[in-house]
Amino acid sequence: MENICVDWQVRAIRGATTASENSVEAIREAVRELLDELETRNNLDPELIISVTFSVTRDLDAVFPAAIARERPRWCNVPLLDVQQMHVKGALERCIRFLIHVNWPAHREIYHPYLRGAQNLRPDLNLAVAVAAEK
Repeated sequence: MENICVDWQVRAIRGATTASENSVEAIREAVRELLDELETRNNLDPELIISVTFSVTRDLDAVFPAAIARERPRWCNVPLLDVQQMHVKGALERCIRFLIHVNWPAHREIYHPYLRGAQNLRPDLNLAVAVAAEK
């Protein structure tokens, strides 16, 4: 049997989305969609996650995104933190962002999901750009 060696690194994954309104249901829908996209596009095993920091704009206070993430299968042992994002006049409203640190194979591509109204926040990392490049 061939011995395969994979180099691993600690890597960061960024992503963001927007909620349609400040309600538990709207925030839950947005966070679930964002995390579904994260896991699916990256084929991410939650066991590889070191920690997750969620930030939300000050207009979202109905529920903690971390509480929604904790409902996911295999996320119960992931260290999660919620913070309020610094307010900047004119910035995107109802925005939910994450910064996730993971143990990751050194040469494997990472997809950074930016969904809904957040698609233009980081066009250099935007998932839509990566999808278009694949076609």
